[in-house]
Amino acid sequence: GTGGLVTQATSKTTAVTLNEANGRITTNNASLSANTTVAFQVNNTTVDPQDSIILTMVGGGSIANYNVWAQTGQVGAFTVFLRNISAGSLSDLIVIGFAVIKGVTT
Repeated sequence: GTGGLVTQATSKTTAVTLNEANGRITTNNASLSANTTVAFQVNNTTVDPQDSIILTMVGGGSIANYNVWAQTGQVGAFTVFLRNISAGSLSDLIVIGFAVIKGVTT
């Protein structure tokens, strides 16, 4: 199949590099406090500012405990935001699936 896999090395804010149009990112299992959001950069040469990034949790902790979303706007990278929406601190390895949807240049 297409795509690739990458794992964060040291924390949930550590940048990763995966130059594929789709793939899976496994976060570090560092603690994430209740009601806290972290962000990390995904370096990816397939990404342009007009693209959309689709994210979904595909493994790890309970889906009910997290929100995940992306922000684009730059060449070669996008930002993933991960929020612990539970009432307690969590130390899960979260597996996030992503797909780059190519946008129209206006």
